[in-house]
Amino acid sequence: MLIGEYTHAIDDKNRVSLPSKFRKSIGKTMILTRGLDNCLSIYSLADWKNISEKLGGLNFGDANSRKFNRYMLASAVEITPDGAGRILIPQHLKDEVKIEGKVVFAGVYNRIELWNDSVWEAYKKDTLGDANEIAQKLGDVGAI
Repeated sequence: MLIGEYTHAIDDKNRVSLPSKFRKSIGKTMILTRGLDNCLSIYSLADWKNISEKLGGLNFGDANSRKFNRYMLASAVEITPDGAGRILIPQHLKDEVKIEGKVVFAGVYNRIELWNDSVWEAYKKDTLGDANEIAQKLGDVGAI
């Protein structure tokens, strides 16, 4: 399980050190792709296989299915940390979520999310205000 929050600096070559705790948990080779809520996501190869199979099984005739497949699959790249534990974030993904300076790594069960640090702070502040209401709704449907 991937949990925790870590902040690291990205260098001028688009490399950032993947937190060692995550490196031990996720495996040597992983998939980096667009996430939701203006972040990037990293998946282990096994988790990515499950996700891509589910996406591939969506109704091809449905326009929203095709759009979401393109959103998730077309941007996906295989990454492997270098000897120093750094990963390379492709420029197009870095630009998409405006990562510069500091990168926040958030462990979210089966994925690692990468956030622009100021966007992450704003997201946390916004979520904090809604946490009780969200918990109530999830409790009402038996999710927690």
